[in-house]
Amino acid sequence: MTATLPVQTVELKPSYTIPLVLAIAAVPVLLWQPGVSLAIAALGLFLAIQTATIRLQFTPTALNVYRSGKLIRTFPYQEWQDWRIFWPRVPILFYFKEINSIHFLPMLFDAKMLQASLEEHLGRIKV
Repeated sequence: MTATLPVQTVELKPSYTIPLVLAIAAVPVLLWQPGVSLAIAALGLFLAIQTATIRLQFTPTALNVYRSGKLIRTFPYQEWQDWRIFWPRVPILFYFKEINSIHFLPMLFDAKMLQASLEEHLGRIKV
């Protein structure tokens, strides 16, 4: 009988970096453009709420997206054509392309964990 490896699911840790930077950036902008400052602060608040409620889980077969503990979307790896983390030194955006769609997600989770999980499950795919 052959031993099998345990199935492991990895859930990415949340990262509040982008919402925090936006909230801090809104303060000095308030002196010049109060309306723009309000928009930046609102975006920061929106992203903070998303960071608190959205979770990404890498399973052996797919990337699952959860909101408040409820599965809202599954992205099977077999349909992925490409992925990229924009500005790896200061990651702010995660992009991936499936056969029929393209997705952009703000970096609301641990970027190093994301990259390690992508490389483990998908490798470096290019089309």
